[in-house]
Amino acid sequence: MSRTATRLAPFGTTIFAEMTALALEHDAINLGQGFPDFEGPEALVETAVDALRGANNQYIRSMGHPELVSAIADHLAGRYDLAFDPMTEITVTCGATEGITASMLGLVEPGDEVVLFEPFYDSYPAAVAMAGATPRFCTLRFPDFALDEAALAACFGPRTKLLVLNDPHNPTGKVFDADELDLIARLCREHDVLVLADAVYEHLTFDDAHYVPMAGLPGMRERTLTLSSAGKTWSYTGWKVGWAYGPRDLVAAAQSAHQFLTFCTPAPMQLAVARAMREHVDPYLDELRVDYQDRRDYLVGALESAGFEVALPRGTYFALAAFGALFEGDDRAFAHYLAAEHGVACIPPSVFYQAEPEAGRQLARFAFCKRQSTLAAAAERLAGLAR
Repeated sequence: MSRTATRLAPFGTTIFAEMTALALEHDAINLGQGFPDFEGPEALVETAVDALRGANNQYIRSMGHPELVSAIADHLAGRYDLAFDPMTEITVTCGATEGITASMLGLVEPGDEVVLFEPFYDSYPAAVAMAGATPRFCTLRFPDFALDEAALAACFGPRTKLLVLNDPHNPTGKVFDADELDLIARLCREHDVLVLADAVYEHLTFDDAHYVPMAGLPGMRERTLTLSSAGKTWSYTGWKVGWAYGPRDLVAAAQSAHQFLTFCTPAPMQLAVARAMREHVDPYLDELRVDYQDRRDYLVGALESAGFEVALPRGTYFALAAFGALFEGDDRAFAHYLAAEHGVACIPPSVFYQAEPEAGRQLARFAFCKRQSTLAAAAERLAGLAR
């Protein structure tokens, strides 16, 4: 008999753990879970080591080390012309994933409704469930994942409290355009709805796409809580340093839960990320985008050559590809087949849909946050699909 609370029973083990285990079983190249197989800037490791040796190993301020929150505030001001008080309008969390749950617990009441775009990052519905709220889903459809105004408007009602906006969007690679952002902002203002903006991929945009903070749109600063993270930008996902910024009342709500979930994020890692924010921005971020765009183009080319139809991602480090011309069966069966028979692991994305899972059953998600040698080896194995 399961002892898991009813509200969490539907979620089980994450698809990432399942597919990583499958990759290990078949010695497959893991293009599933989104973590780099390379290190970030070495100077940041040295900063963390120095911090460990420099008596920075005790509890620190729950809302974040003063050096880090000040660096975040300066970064927001310099890059986006957004002014936030580092001591009251920024809080540091154990990665953006903890920030999602803390924000949901702090902002949402049981019985409230939360608007989610699907496919979604898998922790969103779980966080909604933990808060005792009800999700409402707006489906984005392959291949362009365009936002449908009528479908989104239908998600709003008298109990709608919060909309979660992941932009750039995992797993589609979509970057919401100006008209879509304006629509979201207008509906949220009209219905007095808050926005939880998950911007962990804010610095990974390609071609002519650019991340635009929801907090910078008219009337949205006071109703937007934004999350970001060092893991995606500086390639240290295991450090679990994230942050939330917004008006004082929204930050205080997230902090009210954060202080009882983890209390504080490890101090040495915070000091290393503070250095990243100060010293590894420009030209580092420009070089990062160029590097990832090259990886994207390489993987997309390999997938298309193998017979996939690929939705070209304009952000993140993921690509969704349709495999209907290559395999008869659903996405989970295809993921097992690809790992077992061709030695490449992917993620079956139907688990990121709830309202319309059929929209993802002919798709696979691939991550290109890998060394060029890893992508080349995967491309060689994928080529076998077309033979």
